Amino acid sequence: MTETRILVVDDEPQIQRFLKPALMAVGYDVVQAGTVAEAKRAIAMQAPDAVVLDLGLPDGDGKEVIATVRAFSSVPIIVLSARDQEREKIDALDLGADDYVEKPFGIGELLARIRTALRHQEPTQRRPDTITIGPLTIDDAAHRVERDGKGIHLTPKEYDLLLLLARNAGRVLIHRQILSQIWGPAHAEDVQYLRVLIGQLRAKIDLGGGRPSLIRNEAGVGYRLEPNGDE
Repeated sequence: MTETRILVVDDEPQIQRFLKPALMAVGYDVVQAGTVAEAKRAIAMQAPDAVVLDLGLPDGDGKEVIATVRAFSSVPIIVLSARDQEREKIDALDLGADDYVEKPFGIGELLARIRTALRHQEPTQRRPDTITIGPLTIDDAAHRVERDGKGIHLTPKEYDLLLLLARNAGRVLIHRQILSQIWGPAHAEDVQYLRVLIGQLRAKIDLGGGRPSLIRNEAGVGYRLEPNGDE
């Protein structure tokens, strides 16, 4: 069976020295690049199954890599981003990045993001009618949501939001993307609409008792649905 190939694009030697053995230890084949030019060449010639991309590269901006690659490939791209680069994260996701991990990061989190990106890349014949995320079960055919086996009544907008998040579970969806799909492109900047709807949905689906929310807030960027949130 062919190994899954991960391209790591980062000009920091310590990051490369850390990531290569960590990724190889779980069975990935690792290709490395340290510049925009090397990254483009590696993506074209090495055909990686996923790309881990730092945005700050010595010969240009990593977003240039995303824009160029999206012209010919849907390979999953996970951006490595500093905590204070909110605008950079949004721009990268808008250009076609699939996810991001903040520096400094733990290898466990990065591996989880890679697995999620690869799962979403796998071809499927059709979307499943039933999705299970932690305690939630969403039966799209019946338009029904259950939490721990008990039905939950959702408004149409709450249902549409939950289904969108569930179909992209583990992936961050930016505010503009969610707003456009739930309310339409004319409301792409109406973030307050989304905040209110997220609050309503959390009140209905979360387990309470001090347990973290299933819907994780990515500050200034968007939201992701996780079986075990952190808010």
